[in-house]
Formats: sequence, structure tokens, C-alpha cells
Amino acid sequence: MIDTHVHFWQYDEVRDGWIDESMEVIRKDFLPSDIEELLVSNSVEGIVAVQADQSLTETRFLLDLAENNPKILGVVGWIDFLSDNFEEQLHAYRKYSKLKGWRHIVQAEPEGFLAYPQFVDNVRKLKAYNHTYDILVYYSQLGDAISFAEKLPEQKLVLDHMGKPDLKIPEIALWKKNIAALAKSENVYCKLSGLVTEAGKGKWTKEMLEPYLDVIFEHFGTSRIMFGSDWPVMLLNTNYTEWIQLVKNYIQRFSKEEQQQILRGNAVDFYNL
Repeated sequence: MIDTHVHFWQYDEVRDGWIDESMEVIRKDFLPSDIEELLVSNSVEGIVAVQADQSLTETRFLLDLAENNPKILGVVGWIDFLSDNFEEQLHAYRKYSKLKGWRHIVQAEPEGFLAYPQFVDNVRKLKAYNHTYDILVYYSQLGDAISFAEKLPEQKLVLDHMGKPDLKIPEIALWKKNIAALAKSENVYCKLSGLVTEAGKGKWTKEMLEPYLDVIFEHFGTSRIMFGSDWPVMLLNTNYTEWIQLVKNYIQRFSKEEQQQILRGNAVDFYNL
């Protein structure tokens, strides 16, 4: 089993200002040694470390961790997609075999950001380096993500956290419509991650989550879905073992081969692990 979405950081109250007082449980350092026991006890063979801060320092931090930790199979870093010397920067990272892809925190950007020509053009350049791109948006930005994916049919893309449907309202109709449209782009995958965080604290049940999982599987199928935890952010509303068991129980309806695709195979194919 491979976990395609894990974060690490050495907590800094200024840089990590998004971690407010309501998130006390994650206002501290999280390093590979902190997840090691969880990986072993849940038979997770490896992970993909994903950026949480938008800086080249963050990318180097994750690559350094990966170099010293065999469990980190891949890194999704950050790079400035609006830089005029983008390709020069990209070329400099070719020597890192564990660097698999990139992400920008679009959920924090204004509407229309995914349509910026320079941004789209630079994401298009990733294919030549066999790099992927993680789409991080709120459900209200999925319309932009649909157009973005349609412009990049050759680029490997993955939707993080199922497109962040709002489970507090709850809202499903608009999200469901846009997920169906986004999944029509066959180069787009989806991570089973981050869903519980979108519910009210302690106010979720397995029955509440299932309609959202149903939509993802209906439209992406078992060949374009991969497991992710969003550890340690997930600790705001669940724990590592609980989320793994919830996903494993849900996918029991599929064949053993399909379950292996979801838990491991699709991650290997997508991230070239």
C-alpha cells in the first residue's frame, strides 16, 4: 500500500500562519520519524511527500528528507509557475530522481487563476520532464479546474482531496456536477484524501461520507483513483488508521485487483514510483 499524500514541516508560526488556534493538534513539527510507526502498523510500504509551503526552500526540505528516508518514494514540490525563467528552474531539478511532480496552492488564489496563460503554459512544460501536477482547489473552483484540464490533455493531473466538497453545509449537487465534468478528462486522477477535514469537527459518520465516495468512483472508476491520507492535517478530524480502515471497508465491493490498483498500483503508474 502507498500513501500518496503526506506532509512534513518544522512548525514556524509565521510561515505556517494558516495553522490557526483551532488547529492546535498540528501546531508542531511533523517529520518522517513521527509517521514511521503508523506506516508499519498499517502495512504502508511508502509515501509521497507533498508540499505545504510555497517556497523553493520547502521543495529542498522535502527532497532532503526523501534522500534520507527510503519510505519517501516521491516528492511533489513547489516551483514558481509564474516565473519568467520557469524552464531553467525545472531543468535544475532533473537530477532528483524522487522528484515526481509539483503543486501550487490554488485554493488560496483568486478566481480564474488556473486560466492564467503563463500558468497553463508552464504546467504544459512538465510533460517533457515526466512530472505530474496536483490540483488543489475548493469545490467552488472546480469549474476552473475543468477548463484547466481540458487545455492540458497530455499532462498527468490529479485532483487532491476529492475537490474539497463542503460537508459542513452540506453541499453535494454543484460538486457532483463538476466532478462528473472533470472526470471526462481522462488524464485526471483523484486522491481519496482530505474528505473528513471538510466536515465539522467530530461531526461526520461513515454514512455521511459514502455518497461523496460513490460519486468519485462512479466518475473516475478504479483505474484513476489513489489512496491518500493528508497526514497530519487529517488529525484535525480523524486518525491515520481510522481513515485507512474506512477506505479499505468501502472498496471491499471491488475485486482484489481493483483494490490493489486503488491502494498501490495507480500511485505507481501516476507518479512513476
